[in-house]
Amino acid sequence: MKKQNETPRGMTFRLKANLNCSSSLSGTESEIKVFVDACNTDLLKRGAPQGCGANILPQWQVSDENFEMEIDSDRFVRAHDALLRFNKEFSKVIGKHHIGIRGVELEDYKITLEWSDEDWFKNEQLAKLQKLPFVKSITQSKKEGGKMLLELDLDIDESALYKRIPDRLIRLLEDKRDAVRWKGKSEHWELLFESDKKPFHFDKDPTEEMLKRDWLRHAAGRGQYIYGPQITKIFRALEKILLDELCTPLGYNEMIFPKFVAWDVWKRSGHAKGIYPEAYYVCTPKTRDPEYWEDVMDYFKVTNEVPVDMIMGKIENVGGMCYAQCPPFWVFLQGKILPDEILPIMVYDRSGTSHRYESGGLHGIERLDEFHRVEILWMGTKQQVIDHAKLLQEQYRHIFNDILDIEWREAWVTPWFMAQEGKAGLAELKEAGTIDYEAVLPYSGKWLEFQNVSVNGDKYPTGFSVKLQSGEDLWSGCSGVGLERWAAVFLAQKGLDADKWPEKFRSIVGELPEVFRFL
Repeated sequence: MKKQNETPRGMTFRLKANLNCSSSLSGTESEIKVFVDACNTDLLKRGAPQGCGANILPQWQVSDENFEMEIDSDRFVRAHDALLRFNKEFSKVIGKHHIGIRGVELEDYKITLEWSDEDWFKNEQLAKLQKLPFVKSITQSKKEGGKMLLELDLDIDESALYKRIPDRLIRLLEDKRDAVRWKGKSEHWELLFESDKKPFHFDKDPTEEMLKRDWLRHAAGRGQYIYGPQITKIFRALEKILLDELCTPLGYNEMIFPKFVAWDVWKRSGHAKGIYPEAYYVCTPKTRDPEYWEDVMDYFKVTNEVPVDMIMGKIENVGGMCYAQCPPFWVFLQGKILPDEILPIMVYDRSGTSHRYESGGLHGIERLDEFHRVEILWMGTKQQVIDHAKLLQEQYRHIFNDILDIEWREAWVTPWFMAQEGKAGLAELKEAGTIDYEAVLPYSGKWLEFQNVSVNGDKYPTGFSVKLQSGEDLWSGCSGVGLERWAAVFLAQKGLDADKWPEKFRSIVGELPEVFRFL
């Protein structure tokens, strides 16, 4: 059976290039012919199975200061790799004549991907593919079993080849193909456990009721609330339960993670592949010189309006606000080697807010742009991380059943990023992946995901070059506890009147303060 992300069953590459030299190549033709023949029998076959590799086609020619060539290849030695190999050694050959290579021009580059019959892109999907960077055109032929023809933009230069742009484009197309195979689903869901049915004491949206009671207010920003003393005390009670019942017994230590995330962090964590529609961006002034900003300040003083368009030309983007809480932690370990005897390591962060642009999905305190979260993170050997995830699951069950007394269920999900990164097999074995905790909202009848436990495999240690002294793979996991989500679930089922809450929870919260009154 074909696995997710498997290399297509065949690829062919056809590349036309022109090597611009510093002097005329006249008189070197016979020497170049010997060199080209040697490349076709050895240099461009290295690392490939017998009978495979790249070939320089016979119609190569020397034209004054130019060497014009065409390379045909398979996936074992791709034409752009063959060109770089050839260029390096060719410079040595003509260097004997005191001739150098000034640059490499690509005149044409076509890549054919021979995919299986079921790997089809719809017309609207193909139209989107035409907008991919460095792509001149993409076509797919149903008559030829799904064969995809990719023609690269001639703006690709030698530096782009060294950056392996063609390989990354192929990988991107494979990812998009696999997304179609998954039929647009972001994850696969499998029910693991359901709690007993619980009595509900409420049938209203708790956010709307808290607004009526002045427990919270919409803030000036979108998807953002100002929390009054009552709901804040509930948040702190939930946080105390988490620390007393889970973090402290399991040996966690508190850290403080940055809430501004630089681009390099998201590149290493993998979030830079798709975070853009949901990120809150952070920009810095190009300079602190007041004169540089004087026109902006003058405009505001005259109009009493902030000139956003003028500001945009005077700032530069440096990253974003915290999106997923754990990536910036890994800079603490980046490039380090850890002794095995200190494992497993368990830490948590509760120092600030997270930010996601939720677009049209905003609703109450459970779906926000700005929210409060405790991030739990652990690392160790593969088995240590898997075993610790089971301990977390046990403690969460205890909290949800014995203290909050809510109706909930537990499901195994395979996140799309795991399939995208070739780790779907780990998820199928339930070694890496995510367990989601969902609770029913009586006022709507819908289930809300309010908690998770994720085993991320070696994703973050690999991205941030963190290794173990023994050479064994370092694994990690994370579990984000959203205080708003916990509160939304609890209050939706139990209501806002404390006398209907479970006794254990009521004793932890204590009396709710009444601070503000409005006339």
